[in-house]
Amino acid sequence: MHSDERRTTALVEAARAGDAQARDELVRAYLPLVHNVVGRALDGHADTDDIVQETMVRALDGLPGLRDPARFRSWIVAIAMNGIRRRWHEKRRAPLPGLDRAADLADPAGDFTELTILRLRLSGQRRDVARATRWLDDEDRELLSLWWLEAAGELTRAELAEGLDLSPQHAAVRVQRMKERLETGRAVVRALDAEPPCPGLVDSLTSWDGSPSPLWRKRIARHLRTCAACTGQAAGSRGLAPVEGLLVGIGLVPPL
Repeated sequence: MHSDERRTTALVEAARAGDAQARDELVRAYLPLVHNVVGRALDGHADTDDIVQETMVRALDGLPGLRDPARFRSWIVAIAMNGIRRRWHEKRRAPLPGLDRAADLADPAGDFTELTILRLRLSGQRRDVARATRWLDDEDRELLSLWWLEAAGELTRAELAEGLDLSPQHAAVRVQRMKERLETGRAVVRALDAEPPCPGLVDSLTSWDGSPSPLWRKRIARHLRTCAACTGQAAGSRGLAPVEGLLVGIGLVPPL
């Protein structure tokens, strides 16, 4: 058992015995992890803080039922993912009319991609990776929230799979597919940043509203496959570094 696991086990056992200080230390230790999982999965939606708080409360209240205290981290990640799935389920219900729909909009001040760039001071290809996440499919977001932390060294693959309630083999397949779409997003970001812009790409974007989306990722990717200039711009003079290498050790986005 690693030192972190021993410390977590001791805190969980003390918290279960009624030690208020141990409960507070668990919150301080795991709030950043939960904040990153939920924040990135929901990309700054106004419900993010509520789900983070709900996750912490459920975890602390459920400590008596945790059979293995050393598994607290994977357990709290699973609780957070359940909260995220409940939110996705609610989102897929019939759309609300009129002003009620405003409650389902993302908070511009809570844009998690922008928070990631600013608070972690990302630049260059690291910044481009963060921006590329905006082009992913909605169903990729919960996977991204865990895989990003795995690549950064904050979670293990076993914890990722457990959080998604998948076998390690199925998780590996989903991660690979998500990474392929992320790589496409990186190419799209670079092509859109090109100076001067590609005339053919500009012509194909006349009806685009400027908001990243999976539909426009696919349309722009079709242009990139047939345009040598855009393909060269996307690759860059030194090529694109592997995503995992860019994310290793970048740390967690600190909660406010």
